Amino acid sequence: MSEPLVRFLPTSRDVISAETTLSGTSAAEVYELVSQPRRHHELDGAGTVRHQVRGPERPGEGEATTQFMRLYGIPYTITAHVVRAERDRAFAWRMPTGHTWAWEMEPAGDDVVVRETFDASGARALGLPLARAFRLGGAFRRNREGIARSLAALHRTFARP
Repeated sequence: MSEPLVRFLPTSRDVISAETTLSGTSAAEVYELVSQPRRHHELDGAGTVRHQVRGPERPGEGEATTQFMRLYGIPYTITAHVVRAERDRAFAWRMPTGHTWAWEMEPAGDDVVVRETFDASGARALGLPLARAFRLGGAFRRNREGIARSLAALHRTFARP
């Protein structure tokens, strides 16, 4: 039996993390894609990210970008701050409420293991935790599905003939 395309990892209740293994692709190639917010629409499995972005083409730690989004047909913008930018290893950003999204790449021989993580453990509004509200509003379900589609999209993006 073959290994699943996407593997969800055991995490706390407020975190969703999954990984996939890409063959014949380098961590540098994946980092090149995930570290450019203008390209995030190419791998957005949730269908919310648009190609319009304000900010640096390749933001570094501490820099911010404003991404144009759409959820349930309603357009909005959101500004995210890069909290981790380790070339060919990891790229992560924090949203205004404190939840984070991260991409991590780990070389594995001729392959690369790519992990995407949504972490709502630090999300707060008016000092109150938001993870439960995210869960009740369906964000965890949508984000789990979106992560699976995002990781699958990487296989299409980096498919070798």
